[in-house]
Amino acid sequence: MDTAHILVFAKAPVAGEVKTRLIPALDAEAAARLHGELMLHTLHTVCAANAGNVELWCAPDTQHSWFAACQARFPVTLYAQQGEGLGERMQHAATMALRRATAVILVGTDCPTLCAEDLHAAQTALLTADAVLGPATDGGYWLLGLRHHDAALFRDIEWGSEQVLAVTRQRLHALGWTWRELATRWDVDRPADLERL
Repeated sequence: MDTAHILVFAKAPVAGEVKTRLIPALDAEAAARLHGELMLHTLHTVCAANAGNVELWCAPDTQHSWFAACQARFPVTLYAQQGEGLGERMQHAATMALRRATAVILVGTDCPTLCAEDLHAAQTALLTADAVLGPATDGGYWLLGLRHHDAALFRDIEWGSEQVLAVTRQRLHALGWTWRELATRWDVDRPADLERL
């Protein structure tokens, strides 16, 4: 088994289907372009970090030409996201990847300040802790690292709400797992985030 795998969750940059909360501050095409740029930035960061095998978990599937272009440009393996909502899709990916690796580190593509040091810090934390969290300023998280998987971490959570991080902490505590937390970072979800970007 390999060490920690980095699982990047991404949607194809289709206008009107990604970064919709940025509309109308951006039009649908511009929001999709920004989504694509953030995805490329994330892939560059995680691949250059040399912190483990990188898996690109694609939605709605792996067939979009954008994902083929990413695979041609970066050393990534493509997998299709499976499940009804984000929680099910993350649970499925973590379950599958933990069959190949001793730990997994899940990241999205919304955190422009993600850096190699974050990934190395998460790997170090997972040597002794069951999980690691990267808290986001909006009440979610920008990174989740796991040595085990449990459906409780992903079930019945209102994704995108300000309660995601707090609920996840509660679930980790209820499971009796140890966890570490990285620095709090911001991500790009709402019009107010564009100014900071």
